[in-house]
Amino acid sequence: MDEKLCKYVDDLFADAAPTKTAVELKEEMIQNLHDKYNDLISDGKTQEGAYNIAVAGIGDVSDLLDELSHSDLPGSPYQAEHNHARAKAAMLTSIAVMAYILSPLPLTVLALIGYAHSGRVGVPIMFVLIAAATGVLVYSSMTKPRYLKSSDTMIEDFREWQSDAQRRKSLRRAISAALWSVTLALYMIISFATFAWALTWIIFLLAIVAEAFINVFFTLRK
Repeated sequence: MDEKLCKYVDDLFADAAPTKTAVELKEEMIQNLHDKYNDLISDGKTQEGAYNIAVAGIGDVSDLLDELSHSDLPGSPYQAEHNHARAKAAMLTSIAVMAYILSPLPLTVLALIGYAHSGRVGVPIMFVLIAAATGVLVYSSMTKPRYLKSSDTMIEDFREWQSDAQRRKSLRRAISAALWSVTLALYMIISFATFAWALTWIIFLLAIVAEAFINVFFTLRK
């Protein structure tokens, strides 16, 4: 029966272009079919009944296969839509990164010129820039439309997973950028306040530990 399931999936993907995404989807579909078939057998279904129920849960793959087959072709609507989304994300990310990089600049300049109230003026400006940059990244992540399943099939599950994975990746980048910007801000503030430059670099080690915990959290969540 395993060979029959594999042949069924092979027939579905017979006309699909062998792109990386198509191959990954095919392998994932075969594994899911095997797991679902074995679960149905464990529940007392017959081999033929379990097979029919498993393959019926795949759903209509024609639209998805057509999308996968043309997504890598230059000038295709799928590629154009993908390029537009990437260009928008790249622009917003560039603006956010620029704001992060420039955030310590007001405090640094005011401190170097000897302004008496450099901390009172520079620190709020720095955190405003950090907040604005974080807001841009969060906006970029949240404006990506969340996929809503139209039916309870394997193809719809795949589309939903693909959409959620992209949102998680955007959120992960926003958190990482905010972490390192706040780390840099704290480093500048504490260093200028204490002049203990030989010790304040430890803040970056703490940030590395925090980054590791964040990676573990997103890995477990995935």
